[in-house]
Amino acid sequence: MRRLRRLVHLVLLCPFSKGLQGRLPGLRVKYVLLAWLGIFVGSWMVYVHYSSYSELCRGHVCQCDQYRKGIISGSVCQDLCELQKVEWRTCLSSAPGQQVYSGLWQDKEVTIKCGIEEALNSKAWPDAAPRRELVLFDKPTRGTSIQEFREMTLGFLKANLGDLPSLPALVDQILLMADFNKDHRVSLAEAKSVWALLQRNEFLLLLSLQEKEHASRLLGYCGDLYLTEGIPHGSWHGAALLPALRPLLPSVLHRALQQWFGPAWPWRAKIAIGLLEFVEELFHGSYGTFYMCETTLANVGYTATYDFKMADLQQVAPEATVRRFLQGRHCEQSSDCIYGRDCRAPCDRLIRQCKGDLIQPNLAKVCELLRDYLLPGAPADLSEELGKQLRTCTTLSGLASQVEAHHSLVLSHLKTLLWREISNTNYS
Repeated sequence: MRRLRRLVHLVLLCPFSKGLQGRLPGLRVKYVLLAWLGIFVGSWMVYVHYSSYSELCRGHVCQCDQYRKGIISGSVCQDLCELQKVEWRTCLSSAPGQQVYSGLWQDKEVTIKCGIEEALNSKAWPDAAPRRELVLFDKPTRGTSIQEFREMTLGFLKANLGDLPSLPALVDQILLMADFNKDHRVSLAEAKSVWALLQRNEFLLLLSLQEKEHASRLLGYCGDLYLTEGIPHGSWHGAALLPALRPLLPSVLHRALQQWFGPAWPWRAKIAIGLLEFVEELFHGSYGTFYMCETTLANVGYTATYDFKMADLQQVAPEATVRRFLQGRHCEQSSDCIYGRDCRAPCDRLIRQCKGDLIQPNLAKVCELLRDYLLPGAPADLSEELGKQLRTCTTLSGLASQVEAHHSLVLSHLKTLLWREISNTNYS
């Protein structure tokens, strides 16, 4: 051990003169070692940041080659690819397969989104564009009639949203959107673009929730790239960190960040009311029921006036999609029956298959989130009652498909309690 220490001392002190070596005490050696360690860690972090950025931020793959070849079309293609009127700003991607950028279009702040799963799955990135043409824009094929495309779209919606009487009207809206130039026909490029968009879970959700107050509004598209309203402010202030570092932060630090940098408590109450209204919107809407399958503060966004906006719909899933994934799936225990991060179904251990109904409803998961979001800093005269209501809410159980009067009553009590506190104030 002594020899090892002497060797370390020699290595650290070799850049210095012999006289300086003689004068440096052992404590100074430790400082030099810490400095070297700091340089190493700093260099590693720069490398990780660059590597993460280069992997996460590849928006150029989404852009205009397919449009120039006549493969795709869309309402923003000309502005994006010919007139350069869509300004790409900050990369906000948190996963390589879903490219997200802030941007500017027609003097409005927008969010630019594009999926590149097919490109990333290829063995060589230079071949990404041809692969996207072959895989992503392969349907419909030349010779498909408008009636065939209508039936193809209706079948897709039935598989993903369920066999609902409202779907033919949604198909009509999709065909109107495809005919963006209003020439009363749907070209092959227009049909390919809309079909590719429908494969994106969030785009399908945007269409299904387009009349809801708390989902972002769709502004335009080009191929499978689409624009929505600008990114809402994030309620989780750890969201600006590198994705690889987010899971490393303890929950205590998450809560501390929220208390230090988040909105004032009355604004948080207003945002929470909007989130509870969003839970209502997801239940038995025009296009069925939807489940929140990743309930985190990272998805809780708000506008400049503190109205709730769902920051990311990627992890919201239609009931029919979740059921199709879970029902009959092999399982040994309930932990084998999970869709997304936290949509859980029971496991029938007799036949070792997952059931199709979820154990925990959206409201219970949202109330778990709101305990950390609302209780810190809550007014003293409200804190006890609010804590009691949230505890009651988090214990709601039973199959998510059976959410009826009792759940609605709990939700109504929570909204009333919060509104009573902020009504007739500047915060309302």
